[in-house]
Amino acid sequence: MSDVVLRTVDLGKMYQIGSERQAYRTLRDTLVQAAMRPLERVRHPGAATHASDDLWALRHVDLEVRHGEAVGIIGRNGAGKSTLLKVLSHITEPTEGRVEIKGRVASLLEVGTGFHQELTGRENIQLNGAILGMTRAEIKSKFDEIVEFSEIARFLDTPVKRYSSGMFVRLAFAVAAHLEPEILIVDEVLAVGDAAFQKKCLGKMEDVAGRGRTVLFVSHNMAAVTSLCSRAVMLDSGNLAKSGPTREVIDAYLLHAKEASSTPLAQRSDRTGQGSVRFTALGLEDGAGNAITTATSGRPVTVRLDYSSADGRPVHRVIVGIYVRGLYGQPLFICLSRVAQNGFSTLAPSGSIRCHIPVLPLQPGVYMLDIWCKVDEVITDFVNHASELTVSAGDFFGSGKLPPPEGGEFLVFHQWEATEA
Repeated sequence: MSDVVLRTVDLGKMYQIGSERQAYRTLRDTLVQAAMRPLERVRHPGAATHASDDLWALRHVDLEVRHGEAVGIIGRNGAGKSTLLKVLSHITEPTEGRVEIKGRVASLLEVGTGFHQELTGRENIQLNGAILGMTRAEIKSKFDEIVEFSEIARFLDTPVKRYSSGMFVRLAFAVAAHLEPEILIVDEVLAVGDAAFQKKCLGKMEDVAGRGRTVLFVSHNMAAVTSLCSRAVMLDSGNLAKSGPTREVIDAYLLHAKEASSTPLAQRSDRTGQGSVRFTALGLEDGAGNAITTATSGRPVTVRLDYSSADGRPVHRVIVGIYVRGLYGQPLFICLSRVAQNGFSTLAPSGSIRCHIPVLPLQPGVYMLDIWCKVDEVITDFVNHASELTVSAGDFFGSGKLPPPEGGEFLVFHQWEATEA
């Protein structure tokens, strides 16, 4: 159809992993192996060649996006979301199939993508505009608006290699959204920014979509996807598992996530990170250290994370985080070892980490826990929807009365006073 601006046909992307990729090989080795493959197929017609070294990040993906659509792309970690966006943005080439795109594409996939570290913010705005095919006059007409939106005017003539990750994202999003692409592609990178800027970005994407341009949006925040997108697609293990109205696809995703969270943590395959430290189990404990399955509003709860290091050695410069999210992925709060008073930076080769919450400030309901670990600022393990957190009603205020459920997720201690006029 003529209004289709993006189409993938039998799209696949394969990566080679394993020892063969890591080993040094000469050109002669490569040529000899290539020459031997047809002979191997004759000798062993049913055998797969180096199948263990092949990882299909995408396979048989058929997708159509029409002009003016805002489409959410959701799925668990490792489902292929970021790979799909990289293929659509021409950052990486597909292994099989094809991509058809009509119009100019601007993408914001990772902090720093498309930016030259040695150039200033001002120079990178001009460079990105030129890459997008903008004329100098077009870039100049949008320049002030980009700077105002990004809120980095003070650092405009500073090399971007000195920017914080938050500043990077502010400028990168401002450039991507304001240079009037026909198709805007945005990954979860917006999570780096603060809450006010995230809200500002969502408003801008709504504005872009409202003006008839196409938006592809990847996020774990289902509330944001619901707000922005009329249609969604779900990826699972590199395959297009479901496509349709946003709410229907999100419901399928949440059911899928619920089933995944019941899988023992050590057996979860939908995790990311380089693997030097892995979480092996997750459990809840009450204030006395007893294992529990349900936490209570206003009472102590402890999240216990068992872990092990891959090389059996102590681990240094460690940060551990627990995201508490609503069922639709909306972030509620984070527990972070780096900012706590009794935080740590070194771990034994294996053991347990406990995060104590003295008073659980949540209304009764079901929530989700995401867990992650960093070593030297590199993610070693990240598990989205690692576990459900079920909260039952409790006497949070010590008054024997319960607050109404429509008041929101959080409970806050407070006191009242009335004085005579």
